[in-house]
Amino acid sequence: MGKAASQWLSSTEEQEILKAIQDAESLCSGEIRVHLEACCSTEDPLDRAVQVFYKLKMDRTAARNGVLLYISVEDRKLAIIGDKGIHQYIHDQIWDSIRMKITRCIQESGLSKGICEGIHECAVLLSNHFPYLPGDNNELPNEISV
Repeated sequence: MGKAASQWLSSTEEQEILKAIQDAESLCSGEIRVHLEACCSTEDPLDRAVQVFYKLKMDRTAARNGVLLYISVEDRKLAIIGDKGIHQYIHDQIWDSIRMKITRCIQESGLSKGICEGIHECAVLLSNHFPYLPGDNNELPNEISV
């Protein structure tokens, strides 16, 4: 499916991102995933994010509350997509705001810090509409896909 995440992230950075996902999912019942690839195969990164979202079966959560952070590393494209359950609460302008924060953080502090910032921002947003519930199951793997 492309290069391994280790092409862009150190082992420590990968672990920081995985911990950020775990911490985020302790704040909300949403499922957050990160997908990295070298180059975006579509003109619009959101189109590619949609493809990846379904390929990763992120539409199969009970509450339809999965969020994908898609980053095309080498051509510097970024998209965030939330499932149907999320879109009734969160509109494109909010995703655009988070995307801009991630982009700024990547430029200032590097890829892993930007990803962690994005994960945190998504978790805070999701916690308002999909709070963590005791006994909440982790429906999707906490991993960086490539």
